[in-house]
Amino acid sequence: MTETAKRSLRAGLRWTSLRMRLVVVFALVALVAAASASGIAYWLNREAVLTRTQGSALDDFRRQMQETAAALPTRPTKDDLQRAAGEMASSSPGYSVLLEAEREHGKPIVGYSDLDVFTRAHVPDSLQQQVARKQPLTSSNEHEYHLFWQRTSIAGTPYLVAGTRIIGGGPTGYMLKSLDQERQDLNSLAWSLGIATALALVGSALLAQAAATTVLRPVQRLGDAARKLGEGKLDTRLVVSGTDELADLSRTFNRTASSLEKKVADMSAREEASRRFVADMSHELRTPLTAITAVAEVLEDEADTLDPMIAPAVHLVVSETRRLNDLVENLMEVTRFDAGTARLVLDDVDVADQVTACIDARAWLDAVHLDAERGMMARLDPRRLDVILANLIGNALKHGGSPVGVRVRTEGEELVIEVRDHGPGIPEDVLPHVFDRFYKASASRPRSEGSGLGLSIAMENAHIHGGDISAANSPDGGAVFTLRLPRDAERIVRNDEPGAGAPGEDGAT
Repeated sequence: MTETAKRSLRAGLRWTSLRMRLVVVFALVALVAAASASGIAYWLNREAVLTRTQGSALDDFRRQMQETAAALPTRPTKDDLQRAAGEMASSSPGYSVLLEAEREHGKPIVGYSDLDVFTRAHVPDSLQQQVARKQPLTSSNEHEYHLFWQRTSIAGTPYLVAGTRIIGGGPTGYMLKSLDQERQDLNSLAWSLGIATALALVGSALLAQAAATTVLRPVQRLGDAARKLGEGKLDTRLVVSGTDELADLSRTFNRTASSLEKKVADMSAREEASRRFVADMSHELRTPLTAITAVAEVLEDEADTLDPMIAPAVHLVVSETRRLNDLVENLMEVTRFDAGTARLVLDDVDVADQVTACIDARAWLDAVHLDAERGMMARLDPRRLDVILANLIGNALKHGGSPVGVRVRTEGEELVIEVRDHGPGIPEDVLPHVFDRFYKASASRPRSEGSGLGLSIAMENAHIHGGDISAANSPDGGAVFTLRLPRDAERIVRNDEPGAGAPGEDGAT
């Protein structure tokens, strides 16, 4: 599986991904719809089944009471009730019968169709009270007694219990009909509806997945193209097909990418022209500057013998010539960094000796305190390290306050060099800009001894080593510049070589 496919799969499985949300929404809608439809279907079928069974049983029981129980004598015997109950149950659609009457002295007698199935204990008290209660006769009620029914559960089995009384002193009859078959039918229906709901849920998830794939595939391609565009591959374009909104979005992306590529190309061309101009100008200035510098040095040697009115002008020319020469050298160095032609020339150096040599070459030994152990070796570019140290220490001497302390130590595989002065420190609003090119803390003093490129060049030299420089203010006063470099920059050189692989890859086989 490719990395793009893995990334797409991981993105699709995130809870916050659009694909997952579409699937969840589709599934929830399908679940609600299927559950609602199944619930309504189950309720309608349940009422229909129970109403049909109940109506059939009650109508037959009413007819049997009118035909069989009403034909019994006013004072029937137990055998009469037993025989009538048996006849009613045998001709009924599957229910048991209980008939109750009174003897001469008010003692009840009961006849059962099946004593093991249906007794008076199975009749709820509330139903018995309703059946025994005489109803008042009105214009809307012509009968004293009515047929009442109730659904109950006996030993976990649902039953229909109904009862009525023969008008005119006849027996009271009760019937018991099992609804277990109807319950089984309804359970089967419930299982069927549940399976249908589950299938609908699975189908909706598959449909959502298909819809999400159809809709999100162009969005994913657009995201991949945008990612490539952000990585600098400005020639990235999308294949456009169709006339829908996503196709319009792809066309807009292609137009935007084309416009961005053109603008970046124009900016790169202008930047390249500017670098070439600075490089050519710096190169062309070096020849006349060499001659001017030589003449200036001669004039400086003879300054004491010149007219006192002319000597200050000679000193100014010499100073500005040196400043211009430094500026041209700095511009040449910046141009090499911008063009990407700057390279490291590594050597194994004793860091303490290298720092001492830098300080001694510029006659700073009296103003700088060095804290470094000899024998601390590092593989670096000594010339570029000298440039970094010269800029940091020179900046501390020029803008900070003596004494300037230089401390060298190691932290794991890193070389750490701290340059601290005892001046007023760096203003907080200046700290973020100290490494910017041509930046000067005081805008009212644009003309100073420095060019504003020193710290920028130091930072570039640190970066080419794979290191960095940070600036801060010490709690005890003064500014602290911290240089961090890898103790072995060999890996940086290997990665900068043409044809080198990505970091962490071995180019050999």
